[in-house]
Amino acid sequence: MLKVKEVRAKSILNKSKIFDYCLNPYTGCQINCTYCYARLFMRRYSGHSEAWGEFVDVKVNAPELLKNQLAKAKKGTVWISSVCDPYQPLEAQYALTRCCLKELVKRQFPANIQTKSKLVLRDLDLFQEFETVEVGFTITTDDEQVARLFEPRAASVEERLRALETIHSSGIKTFAFVGPLLPGNPERLIEHLEEKVDMVFIDKMNYLYSVKGFYHQLGLERQMTDRFFREYKERLTCELKKRKMKFEVLF
Repeated sequence: MLKVKEVRAKSILNKSKIFDYCLNPYTGCQINCTYCYARLFMRRYSGHSEAWGEFVDVKVNAPELLKNQLAKAKKGTVWISSVCDPYQPLEAQYALTRCCLKELVKRQFPANIQTKSKLVLRDLDLFQEFETVEVGFTITTDDEQVARLFEPRAASVEERLRALETIHSSGIKTFAFVGPLLPGNPERLIEHLEEKVDMVFIDKMNYLYSVKGFYHQLGLERQMTDRFFREYKERLTCELKKRKMKFEVLF
């Protein structure tokens, strides 16, 4: 059972090693991806005893806090978000991500949004008000069954692809984060992404030790070897080059 707690954060716009800032309207994530690196430390950081995916702290003062922090901050790119999905199901109720986007638009801070939820389409009107914004989906496989095993509460792969197409066709810069690499058909995945994204990022499973048991349970021992990741990467990059699509390999 999901434990939801409304809290008042002390800071919402924080320095990031990947972008200038990161912004997380929630602590915890309902999507509950098996491979998520946040599950390795967020329980300890947040003081929760519940398992990852079974708690969410809702930072109800996030928009107000962001407004105050933006007034003093040097302009830079804001990553939404680093340790939760900004469009997890509770966002439909609280709309904290949307309210934070409104504050960013007022100051025209560039935004980079990454999600696995089709709820992102709700904010298409706001994306179009940004001078600089990128919207991307994490898509780890083309195989719906595999995605459901590893990302139990995410939108389906098909829904993510349709959302990307809608956003991209509206003139918004889009990307796909293909990582961690999960079993599937890499050529078919790239075919599905063609003309829906401006950029593809590729990454392997970086915290494999934390999910080894899950792989063994599913009988996927081969799919967590260096050889698998290397071969899968080569097939992805070959298909991307063939289709003249931009990409970056992160491992």
